[in-house]
Amino acid sequence: MNIYGHKLLLVSAISLVLGSTACYAAETAQKTDTTSSIANARQEAQIWTTYALSPYLRANELSVSVTAGKATLTGHVAEDVHKELAGEIAAGVTGIEKVDNQIIVDADYTATPKANSRSYGDVIDDATITTAVKSKLLWSKHTEGMDTKVVTHNGKVQLSGTVASSQAKQQAEKLAKNTDGVRAVDNQLKISDKAQTAENSSIIADSWITTKVKSTYMYSSNVASSDISVTTNAGVVTLTGKVDSGVEQALAVELAQNVRGVKSVLSDKLTF
Repeated sequence: MNIYGHKLLLVSAISLVLGSTACYAAETAQKTDTTSSIANARQEAQIWTTYALSPYLRANELSVSVTAGKATLTGHVAEDVHKELAGEIAAGVTGIEKVDNQIIVDADYTATPKANSRSYGDVIDDATITTAVKSKLLWSKHTEGMDTKVVTHNGKVQLSGTVASSQAKQQAEKLAKNTDGVRAVDNQLKISDKAQTAENSSIIADSWITTKVKSTYMYSSNVASSDISVTTNAGVVTLTGKVDSGVEQALAVELAQNVRGVKSVLSDKLTF
């Protein structure tokens, strides 16, 4: 092969290497851009979802844009504290390094009403209420075995189905009314001789009782669950801590007594 041929092969090899390097660099850059775009979208969704779930921000028309760790917030709110809340929520998202809070505070601002539709936050609130009410009915010794349907719409709970006694019907309504977020209860439960009655003969673990009493407090609107300590020994529940009033103390005792498996409640150490 002559010198010209050697040079031609060398140039071709160099061109091939340079071309491969350029393609690799382009593919790497494209993958980096795709990864970055996914991260931006994930952070935007996390911030927006938190706004939608917040009772203070869900009614406001807020927009979120994230680029390379910087969140830009726009829209209107009626109070400074709501603007600050929006900024703190965005800053708390993993990967957000800077927040450009351009939200405008306008005391006269009113969100545009959406006809015949509920916000994402409203739907989640109703689902949460329904779950809480169902759980409390399932744990209660008075409503165990009842055939009940729970439906929630805008904080209004509808109970339907059958119960074994008027006491069970009243207790179901009381448990629903005392659930956090409930605005009203439509009690359509019917008393039926065929409805199952509670079976109190089974032995229930103390740990289960303690967990359900604590959960009942957490779901209740008139009891500060974080201030009450619950322990159970052989079905006897002991409550300790502080409450705001005698009414709250009495309600805490009543709620504990209603949980399946509870034999008695000691509340001497629950003070106010």
